[in-house]
Amino acid sequence: MSLTHRPAPPALLTAEGRPAIADWSLTPHRIHLNHGSFGAVPRAAQAVLQNLRDQMEANPCAWFMPLPQRVKAARTQVAAFLGVAAEETAFVPNASAGVSTVLNTVVREPGSRVLTTSHAYGAVREACARAAKRVNGHLDIAELPLGAAAETVVSALENSLTEQTALIVIDQVTSASARLFPVGQIVRLAAQRNIPVLIDGAHATAVIERPVPEGDVFWVGNLHKFGCAPRGTAVLVARGAQAPQLTPLIDSWGFPYPYPDNFDHVGTQDNVSWLAAPVALDFIEQNYGWNTFRRHAQELCDYGEDVITGAFEAATGENVRVDVGLPVGPMRLLALPSGLAETHEDSHLVRAFIADEFSFETAITSLDGRGYLRLSAHLYNTAGDYETFAEKVVPALVRFARNRA
Repeated sequence: MSLTHRPAPPALLTAEGRPAIADWSLTPHRIHLNHGSFGAVPRAAQAVLQNLRDQMEANPCAWFMPLPQRVKAARTQVAAFLGVAAEETAFVPNASAGVSTVLNTVVREPGSRVLTTSHAYGAVREACARAAKRVNGHLDIAELPLGAAAETVVSALENSLTEQTALIVIDQVTSASARLFPVGQIVRLAAQRNIPVLIDGAHATAVIERPVPEGDVFWVGNLHKFGCAPRGTAVLVARGAQAPQLTPLIDSWGFPYPYPDNFDHVGTQDNVSWLAAPVALDFIEQNYGWNTFRRHAQELCDYGEDVITGAFEAATGENVRVDVGLPVGPMRLLALPSGLAETHEDSHLVRAFIADEFSFETAITSLDGRGYLRLSAHLYNTAGDYETFAEKVVPALVRFARNRA
């Protein structure tokens, strides 16, 4: 089925000539259109992960004693992939842990205010609110329309600054709205006011070739999403006067060491995923190329957006295309029919309906009382994935919405 004149991007193949999905262990009877939430680990990295875990269990004493040196070697490789210095880079369990680490260090003065936007990830927004409350301060939220241009974003943040603003927390690639924010411009604005910036780059790793902007900045990014590393692997990059003050959320035997070496000493925490992360990054580069991923994902998302919006328009007469201002390569946002996923809780019900009835894994988001389908694409996806969704799921969602009306 094809409801678009845009040519369908060709499917990618493994080195042996099989469909690319053979390099992953994803359930074959389901179609995975939500790589952006939890990622998917290639078989090659899974094998290394299991081998490392077997080594750990064979002799825990021999494993844990030299572990900090192995962690440092792995983060040095990851830092090179990100285009940053190893001495700026620490492993953390996930982006939220990195955010909490920075908040604990930066937001300390009584009455401090934290500034973020209405597009902030829910858990990060709550962490910012708790940090501000802890010092009897306040969380300020710059309200931004979905399609805000770069200049609008920067202006809204500038107008929301106060003398008490201790930290700006900004998404690089937003979760709910699947768009970019102009982090470089925001860092330059903040530098003029001597205000630190924390960039939530949870979705940015591998999506943006060099995601960490120039300047004194805090940046956190997950490697397990588009980077395909094992879950529990994220990176904190820190530059500037406050970087040496950073400490892990859990105190361990790294306390005598400066940042980031103090983050390498994590006690008996199982961090084999950190050691396997470079394997996942290298596997993609050597077998496909990260530039191929970025090109393929963008072409697929463009195609999938055309096909699925065309199906919705044919069924309802409505245009469900969404202007997000600054779209991002491997994700697209499409509006759902009115009455679906208008709240965060209902978004889970709609996602479960699609998964249970049609065996599609998708991301359903809610923003300002409107529900959206957030498409993702990775190397293993094909044009047929989006065509099948348009053919089977779109009519069911239209009926679902009408039955609720």
